[in-house]
Amino acid sequence: MNVSAHQFKQNNFIPLVEEVIQDTGIDPNQLELELTESILIDDLGHTLDALSKLRDMGVRVAIDDFGTGYSSLNYLKQFPVDTLKIDQSFIHNLPNNADDAQITRTIISMAHNLGLGVIAEGVETKEQLEFLQQTQCEEVQGFFFSKPVPSKSLLDMINTSALK
Repeated sequence: MNVSAHQFKQNNFIPLVEEVIQDTGIDPNQLELELTESILIDDLGHTLDALSKLRDMGVRVAIDDFGTGYSSLNYLKQFPVDTLKIDQSFIHNLPNNADDAQITRTIISMAHNLGLGVIAEGVETKEQLEFLQQTQCEEVQGFFFSKPVPSKSLLDMINTSALK
């Protein structure tokens, strides 16, 4: 679930997440909040406090659009996050662009060495998917699988495939 800078900075953000978890009965480990790099480095004290509280609750945190913001590796080391989402700008020209391929391999390797999961955004072709599978990227998102669909349509799609 994407979180805006405005939402993340609100004083009631953590209590709101707790309330949603209690009201829905969802396992906190099934909730992954996506925050951009720029949100994370804006107010380090608030960020570290909020991320620690989310971790204590069992909520997963992903850094969205990784590689396009301003964070340093020092920040990455400090933040209790679970996943890096590789920005689609690096995926778009895979596997043909050598620079994008090397950056993508490096992000995946670094994430794994730090014990983080990796999601690649913007996968649109079979060749991109195969490249990412070969580089041990655990999760992918993109139009290769489906264009965005309304929630009702998604439920219908899930129910239809569950019947098969």
